[in-house]
Order: sequence, then C-alpha cells, then structure tokens
Amino acid sequence: MKTVILLLLSSFILSIGSCGGPLLLRLYFIHGGQRIWFSSWLQTAGFPIILLPLTITYIHRRRLTNRLPPSTSPHKPTFFTIKPRLFLTCVVIGILSGLDSYLYAYGMARLPVSTSSLIIATQLAFTAGFAFVLVKQKFNWYSVTAVVLLTVGAGILAVHSGGDRPVNESNREYVIGFLMTLAAAAVYGFILPLIEFGYRKARQQITFGLVMETQVVILLFATGFCTVGMLLNNDFKAIPREAKEYELGEIKYYLVVVFSAVVWQFNLLGVVGVIFTASSLLSGIILAVLLPITEVLAVIFYKEKFQILKGVSLAISLMGFASYFYGEMKESKKQAKTPIAQSQSIDIFQVPNP
Repeated sequence: MKTVILLLLSSFILSIGSCGGPLLLRLYFIHGGQRIWFSSWLQTAGFPIILLPLTITYIHRRRLTNRLPPSTSPHKPTFFTIKPRLFLTCVVIGILSGLDSYLYAYGMARLPVSTSSLIIATQLAFTAGFAFVLVKQKFNWYSVTAVVLLTVGAGILAVHSGGDRPVNESNREYVIGFLMTLAAAAVYGFILPLIEFGYRKARQQITFGLVMETQVVILLFATGFCTVGMLLNNDFKAIPREAKEYELGEIKYYLVVVFSAVVWQFNLLGVVGVIFTASSLLSGIILAVLLPITEVLAVIFYKEKFQILKGVSLAISLMGFASYFYGEMKESKKQAKTPIAQSQSIDIFQVPNP
C-alpha cells in the first residue's frame, strides 16, 4: 500500500513539474529572455529545495535509531548514505542531465511549446530501447502497444510542424531547434534507464531518502555543468540587464526565474520517485502522456495553434497511456492469483543497512 501511495504522490509531483516547467521556460523566452545557458541552469539549480525533505528523513531516521537497543544499532545514521559506486554513477548522470538541459532549452527558445512537446514525447521510444539494453525491461503486448502509440502520437506532426515556426525566425534556426529538441529526447531517454541501472548496481539498500540523495548529487553536477556554460557565455553579467529589458517588467522577470527553478524540481523529483517505486519505462510513459496535456495548456495560455493533427496526436497518446495501464492491471491480477505473490512495502524513513 505504501508503494502505491508513494507512486501516486511521485506521479502527481511529476505532473506539476512536467506541465509547469516547459510553460514557464517558454514564458521566459517569448517575453524577451535570450540566455540559453541561464535557462538550462534554471532547470537544475533549484535542487537545494530537496535538502528540506532530506533533512526531515534524516531526523526521523535518527529518532528510529535512538529507539533501538545499542546492540542492534551500533551505527548512528549519517546525513548522506550514498556510497562511492552509486555516487560516481550519479556524477555521470548529472553531467548528462546538464547537457540535456542545454539541448532542451535551445530547442524551447526556437519552438512553440506545443511543437517541442510532441518532439520530446519521442523520448519514450529511446527510453524503451535503453531500458531493454540496460535493465532488461520486459515487454508485454500492452506495453509495446503503448510505446508504439505514444511514439506515433508524438511523431505524427514532425513532418507537418513547419507551420508553427515563430515570426521572424529563419527556417535554419527552426530546423536546428527541432534537431536539438530531438537530441534532448534521446539523451533523456538514456538517462531514465541509467538511473534505474544505477539503483540496481548500487550494492546498498535503496530507500526513498537515498533516492533524494542521488537527486541532489545528480543536480549538483548538472548545475555545475550549466554554470560553466554560463561563465563562458557571460550570462551572470547579462542577467540584470535582461531583467530591466524584460517585457513583463523586472519584478516579474525574477518571479518567472524563481518559479521556473522551483517547478523544474517537481519534475525531476517526480521522475526519480516513479523510477524508484516502479520503473524507468513507467516514468517515460507518464512523461509522454503529460506532453500532449502541456501542449493543450500552451494553446490555452499562449494562444498557440491547435491543428487537427495535434488533436489526433493527443488522442493517440491517451490511447497508448490507457493500453499500458490496462496491461499493468492484468499483470497485477495474474500475480495476485499466484500463491507465492508477496507485496513489498516501502518505508520512506527506513534506516539503511550499513
């Protein structure tokens, strides 16, 4: 039951971040924001927020340990429990995440949210492929159908998206933005199974507290990667000037910046939560179905075009999402009939074994 609650909570957090992050990022660009490295930095720099729930879990683990007899609990819990093997994996993932943030920000600067969302949804195909290679992800007919439908739903407009090219943007810039967004989808499709692979090869007990620790490490190095890019591009010097020239005003500029950094953390924390409680494939499925929803929100808030093909894409994506969960329900019923089937509970505040 705890697993289900944590999965639902992670999915809810992921929904907020996955829909809100792109909308705020696009808001930054359409009203005068131009710094690509800065906008990519915003996607990762809010990670200190995670230290708050991490501190709460640490305090709770200390209290649990203090209640145990000294003979059964000789080691006092430490704030960070991540071991070198998993730490190094997180460093690699962090650098890749920084690169992915830059690719995504570059594409978002050139493409409408509705178009970039459809391209990004192709990450599900990359996630499925890499999950099969890295973590030996098992596929049934329903999950394969879901991957196919969601990928088709995302790619159905790829050839017909030129009509969305923003005013005063050259065809070359639009194509580069399209390719950079597709590259971002590929990199992110690799990152999700790599996180799951890192958990499996960690050689330590994986608790949700440890999951938050890995997120801090990943985002620390991702932010470091983007910070180097900002320094080389002189973004820190340009921010005050850009704020003064922002169309919505200087105060709203900083509000957009702060809220972007916060909301993106919901997206990233939700992803690792879903991977922890389920799989990287499920996180990819949820992200894929949220993208058309983000597209609809972009049409509502930013008055972007919503052609018939976009409606078709949304319908196909929802069908794929339904296919996946119908398959999961059938699989759960099958396992429930097996006498040896046992449910595993997850304790967020569990004290890791030394």
